[in-house]
Amino acid sequence: MASNKAIDLGVMTRVENLRSIWPDEARDFTPWLAKEQNLKLLGDAVGIDLVLEEKESSVGAFSADIYVKEEGTNRRIIIENQLEATDHDHLGKLITYASGKSADVVIWVVKKARDEHRQAIEWLNQRTDNSLGFFLLEIELWKIDNSRTAVKFNVVEQPNEWAKSAKGSGSQSAIQLFQLDFWSSFREAAKQDEDFMQVFTLRKEHAHAWYSLSIGNSTCDITLRVNTIKNLVTAAFYISGDKELFAELKNESATIEQEMGGKMTWNEASKDCTIFNTYKGDVRNKANWPELFAWMRNTAIQIRKVFKPRVG
Repeated sequence: MASNKAIDLGVMTRVENLRSIWPDEARDFTPWLAKEQNLKLLGDAVGIDLVLEEKESSVGAFSADIYVKEEGTNRRIIIENQLEATDHDHLGKLITYASGKSADVVIWVVKKARDEHRQAIEWLNQRTDNSLGFFLLEIELWKIDNSRTAVKFNVVEQPNEWAKSAKGSGSQSAIQLFQLDFWSSFREAAKQDEDFMQVFTLRKEHAHAWYSLSIGNSTCDITLRVNTIKNLVTAAFYISGDKELFAELKNESATIEQEMGGKMTWNEASKDCTIFNTYKGDVRNKANWPELFAWMRNTAIQIRKVFKPRVG
């Protein structure tokens, strides 16, 4: 028998005036989009893990709104914002910024994409190879009844066969396929770990030996690695280009290692530095993966607990 119970659904309404939330592009929207959680929203829309490098990044006499890199590959990405309909001025700036930053990807976020500019982005993607791609996205604001305002990014144009080229389909080696499978399985296992998910946001897996976890610091992160030659996995506190910070932490090495529960390896390279622990295991045997994954998750949580208060 059918239920007579009424189904109470909300009504979605679109907020047409973007400036009711962000009055000024440079002072309001760009700082908002540059925050990690909002870059993730944009990254989910285009299928790229975005890591902030610089806001208002200088390009000659101009400045690109946001300069980011792709997590795991370091592809250079320019983001240009426009809280109005597309125009010729911003299209010209996109090309200037792409040249000045040797960009691999250009992302244009707008209120409305005019047909002539959508066609221009499509034309650029048709006439560039897989080393350069242009995205055009429209941003929308929505509410359900009297709820908080929510953001939605809609992809209008994207590089040809983007999903295929982004994953390197058809050209991956056996080791790359293994790495992709390893980190994909790691992510699925991590989703079931409530303690881990409370402190980390999972990023997309890549066909690389490493997998990075953000701690909300532009200089540092936690990097997990799998080594098929030495049959081990690694969990490291990774410091990019800040040897003074590494020296400060090393001065506390005895206290840090006590908090970590044992000795760590302190590796000072010419530019980047790592502080890490390793765990042995037959990494190619999938039966061992749950044990390896658990060690990496637990060690990553402990590294964050010990190092995050020291670096902010």
